[in-house]
Amino acid sequence: MAATESTTTSGSGSSCSTDSGPGDGPLDALLTAIGWLPGRQGVPSGAAPATFLAAPPTPAAAPAAPAAPPAAAKPSSSPVVGRIAAGEPRVRLICLPQAGGSAGTFSSWRGHLPPGFELAAVDLPGRGTRGAEPLPAGLGALADRLADALAPELGMPYALFGHSLGALVAYELAVRIERRGLRPPLALLVSASRAPHVPVTARVSGRDDQALLAWLTAIGGIPQDLLRYPAYLRHALRVIRADLGLAERYHAPDPVRVRTPLHVFGGTEDRLVPADQLARWSACAAGEHTLTLLPGGHSYPYTGAPAVLAAVAALPALAQENPQKEAVR
Repeated sequence: MAATESTTTSGSGSSCSTDSGPGDGPLDALLTAIGWLPGRQGVPSGAAPATFLAAPPTPAAAPAAPAAPPAAAKPSSSPVVGRIAAGEPRVRLICLPQAGGSAGTFSSWRGHLPPGFELAAVDLPGRGTRGAEPLPAGLGALADRLADALAPELGMPYALFGHSLGALVAYELAVRIERRGLRPPLALLVSASRAPHVPVTARVSGRDDQALLAWLTAIGGIPQDLLRYPAYLRHALRVIRADLGLAERYHAPDPVRVRTPLHVFGGTEDRLVPADQLARWSACAAGEHTLTLLPGGHSYPYTGAPAVLAAVAALPALAQENPQKEAVR
């Protein structure tokens, strides 16, 4: 069955100059291929039999108008971009990216979705389709905004998945969902992140571009092919730096223990967040919690998408809600 796309792309507030000019074919092709789109948002084609799904109903879009200054831009009605499902969706997987990431970061998952799962990847403010929206000064304020915006997405069984910075955001989002009495997630899945109560030991957001880029390269946090586009890279580093600052300012000395099952994931070769650090998430769980290590470094969710999605689909709460007999593609 052919994939049908129902999302529109937007460059409002997210345009940037590149060495070959905006809309440069090779750069756009690279960004689409790797799904690493902090400044542009492209939606790659999904692999059959996956199907792009429409976002929750919204009023018809008005004809395109000249770009307004960022201060005048209004938040998007939904932060979910390019949702896609494998067959009839039974479980929605709401995914939050790492520092500098966007909804497009999860593009490598689209061809490996287990049957019955919907991928609902989130664009945070300051990138992709939400490039004109300022990033909140604190992670708590960001979680508040997401809890408001994602409320319509919680009508079906769902799980929250957050990678690196996204793990901290997913945790705070789960806390707010519980406090507001909203439908709780089947599971909270946190990946490659320090636990909320663990202080930051090394701050990198204040480093200059060269030093920050060296650090990102060392942890495998940036695609090497982007080094060929220094102007775009400078733009991307601004987004990454802002996100890292947000993460570095966040600390919850006495974390709330979430009632939803908490499953922690990490890469066996991740030097940034090794297994002993991942184990400290147990202090955030009121009940069921597990720790799973999968092959790869800090970017293992994207380099090893099939293994990650297979592990997610096998979690008891998700498997019970989505009893599928087909093998993961």
